[in-house]
Amino acid sequence: MVLLDDSGPIFAQIADQLADQIADGQLGEGARVPSTNELAAFYRINPATAGAREQLVRARRRRFAERYVRPLVTEAVRLGFGREELLALIREEPAWAGVPAEGRA
Repeated sequence: MVLLDDSGPIFAQIADQLADQIADGQLGEGARVPSTNELAAFYRINPATAGAREQLVRARRRRFAERYVRPLVTEAVRLGFGREELLALIREEPAWAGVPAEGRA
């Protein structure tokens, strides 16, 4: 686990670290993530501070859609891509190499 700093709320830093580990593949599908109590013990914080992961992941996914998906779709429409054509481009993206098909849905 990475140490925390003063750059923002503790729970947000923990959530960002976990999300980064999931995104980087360090925590694979079905992998066990540290419990709230384990995180609290490691960082010496109140367990309530460490328990906001689910809410933060939802918020981060929403921000992802706003920052990346919406502009992508807007530009695709501007360029004349149809929905299926855009989805095919995404499915064929080389960045998916090594990602199981069920992880692409």
